[in-house]
Amino acid sequence: MQYKEVYFHTIAIAIGVGFLLGLSGVANAEVVQDHYKKVIKKDPYRVEVCRDVHIPGDRSGDMLTGAIIGGVIGNNVTKNVENGGAVGALLGGFLGHNNSKATGGTRTQCNIETRYNEEYQEVYSHSTVTFTHNGRQYSLRFNK
Repeated sequence: MQYKEVYFHTIAIAIGVGFLLGLSGVANAEVVQDHYKKVIKKDPYRVEVCRDVHIPGDRSGDMLTGAIIGGVIGNNVTKNVENGGAVGALLGGFLGHNNSKATGGTRTQCNIETRYNEEYQEVYSHSTVTFTHNGRQYSLRFNK
């Protein structure tokens, strides 16, 4: 639709609204104006981001290994003693934990993140037509 057709249809709508409001006579369109608004357009992109993270030293694996070995040794050494395996497992777990070489530190950890480029754009919002009817000014909002 061309601008002149939109202008003509807008004036026809304005006159029709005037008659619906109980007005009579001729309405004269003075101004047809387009209104725009600013919006932010966000374009996503993906990027790999790496950070140094703290890693605690985990000694539980060494403690569990020591407890298993200590339990086996405790059962074999103290065949006639009650709970010899349990005492061996307890001592083995304690020694495995204390003799563990596990230490904490830092490690580089990388993840893929989505970020956005932002661009301000001006886009069509709506239009208004302002007209006078019987000496009184009216304004009508519409979308093309």
